[in-house]
Amino acid sequence: MGSVKEEFTVAVRKNEVVAAVAPFQDHWLPLTNLDLLLPPLDFGVFFCYKKPTSSHSSRMFSVLKKSLAEALISYYGLGGEVVPNALGEPELLCNNRGVDFVEAYADIELRNLNFHNPDDSIEGKFIPKKKRGVLAVQATELKCGGIVVACAFDHRVADAYTANMFLVSWAEIAQSKPVSMVPSFRRSLLNPRRPGRVDPSLDEMYVPIPSLPPPEENHEPTDHLISRIYYVSSDQINELQSLASSDGDKRSKLESFSAFLWKQVAAFAASKDRNRISKMGIVVDGRSRLGEGDEDKATAMAYHFGNVLSVPYGSQPIGELIEQPLCRVAKQVHEFLKPATNKEHFLGLIDWVEAHRPEPAMTRVYNVVKDDGPAVVMSSGLRFPVPKMDFGWGRPAFGSYHFPWGGLCGYVMPMPSPVRDGDWVVYMLLLKGQLEQIEKEAALVFRPLTSDYLNL
Repeated sequence: MGSVKEEFTVAVRKNEVVAAVAPFQDHWLPLTNLDLLLPPLDFGVFFCYKKPTSSHSSRMFSVLKKSLAEALISYYGLGGEVVPNALGEPELLCNNRGVDFVEAYADIELRNLNFHNPDDSIEGKFIPKKKRGVLAVQATELKCGGIVVACAFDHRVADAYTANMFLVSWAEIAQSKPVSMVPSFRRSLLNPRRPGRVDPSLDEMYVPIPSLPPPEENHEPTDHLISRIYYVSSDQINELQSLASSDGDKRSKLESFSAFLWKQVAAFAASKDRNRISKMGIVVDGRSRLGEGDEDKATAMAYHFGNVLSVPYGSQPIGELIEQPLCRVAKQVHEFLKPATNKEHFLGLIDWVEAHRPEPAMTRVYNVVKDDGPAVVMSSGLRFPVPKMDFGWGRPAFGSYHFPWGGLCGYVMPMPSPVRDGDWVVYMLLLKGQLEQIEKEAALVFRPLTSDYLNL
């Protein structure tokens, strides 16, 4: 699977802490009810730059640190740390402790990185391990003179939308441009209603963690999640959408792609038990939904710092998923997704969390045990701002999320291709067997990401 692995080492040159360059008053920032649905997980993001024509690595490191210190004035939440309150719930202490910043060197050229297998080439090498705080950054010079800029975010504090806002602002500051998105920390926008109104369907989507059965012990999984990155051509995406819409109702590209992937994942599990239930979840951003009908709130929600996510999901027997045509599966995806794409759903979810606090809760699709059928969560990264991530030495040659979260539930994130309009780059965290199934049966759709594709 993928290209030949090239061994290389990464040497740390310097560890620093970058804090906001402004006087700062310590204060507490409560997490919203939607933040409280996120477990203590970190997600990574990285950007790869070719050797610039004029900048030296020391200057690039200096620009990154100086602009980061300025960005943390507005994005002060990223310079704090998460601590438990008296009820044991996480809160954000905004104390300007700063961001751990690592300078490093890797003895490999950009074109020789194995982009298809980020577990070998990216994990533990370019993505920093966040030890304290909310955000960690690593900038790594490559043997060819290129640079990799990578971040690790605490997901309890920031979702991908928030991370994108910050990253774009950071790059704008580095180029002395006006900041286009100043974050809003108005927690009252996500306050629960009094009295709350909760649709019973939310009990099917979310569950208090203490009510789950204890994890099984002495169970050694025969398969485990691994990360791979593929590209999917625009022709293949359009073909999937056409097949998924053949029942007369046009499906979105994401619905069509999700349905196709769901069928592929189910096919791998068919040999064990076709009656087992497979689950597919899709992450929905609630910012535009919560702003419906209120122009001021819509503007504030567009800049909200934090998590505004829901994960509706569908369940189907493996045998039915395999036998049904793509258009039928895409219709099921559309039907379980639709109820979570409105204002009332997110208001009700806020109220649902309030009714269960201080018990922590999670979406049910994540809860996979060994005898369950396969489960996958799809999260759209089609707004990933690679073209805007120019710190002054050109836009990245490549960028991606990196989210090896553990457990048994898969995770997939499609992003726009940096080299071909309409193509997608897809980060996939799936069981090894599922990926082997996909590479065997859907090789025309999922093609390993290579340096040649990226024109390196």
